[in-house]
Amino acid sequence: MLLMWDRGLHSFKMVKATLDQQCHILGRVPAQVKFEVVKVLADGSYTSWIAPDQKSKRKGATPIQVRVVEYVIEENSIERKYRLITDLMDIEQFPALLLAQSYHCRWEAENTLDELKVHLNGRKTPIRSKKPREVVQEIYGWLLPHYCIRHLIFHAAKNAGVAPTSLSFTGTLKVIRRAIPQFQQVTSGEKPLFVSWLFAEIVDQTIAPRQLRSNPRVVKKTRSKFGAVKPHHRGRGTHLQQLNLSVVLVA
Repeated sequence: MLLMWDRGLHSFKMVKATLDQQCHILGRVPAQVKFEVVKVLADGSYTSWIAPDQKSKRKGATPIQVRVVEYVIEENSIERKYRLITDLMDIEQFPALLLAQSYHCRWEAENTLDELKVHLNGRKTPIRSKKPREVVQEIYGWLLPHYCIRHLIFHAAKNAGVAPTSLSFTGTLKVIRRAIPQFQQVTSGEKPLFVSWLFAEIVDQTIAPRQLRSNPRVVKKTRSKFGAVKPHHRGRGTHLQQLNLSVVLVA
């Protein structure tokens, strides 16, 4: 399990509480927080320590070893420096570039909530149970089909050599709903053929290219301080930038 957070949520208590739950961390650090360079690693990141606050220190807390990843992203010809801390020390399995790319994909979790609440559930009252035990049971049963759908998407994408994130969850859900009656009638010998057909149908459910990250600040309604939306305003926003990792060399 990996917990990510933005720079406004950084604290020693957050790091310690997360690690106490046997969860890995990857969080952005504010500019005013300074780290001592203990050891520079081969990928440009370095090890350091995060010191406890006064209240935690009085309770016996000790410094926690972390790994610091520093990189620069160019946005509209302006360079912005990012710093991340993590407890993942293996640079072979978790190189700095992979961690940086993963951090900027953290908002994909919002898509998962949309898949669960809107498309998979499809009712106004997400949880119908009134007692804690039944609520847990209902949520568990709710998460199982979501995992199954994502599992099928992953294997279909892997067989086709495409990224799982390029395939549509809602499109796959429709394919599965159509396929369930047919799978209930097939024999064990016919099942591999039907699975191949199912994977082919899932791979066809590709997601359209994403919209621009921003567009000119205009509105349709009149009597506004902003100008009216015009055809030439379309397509002038900022494109999603390709992450260009420039490792900050530490002396």
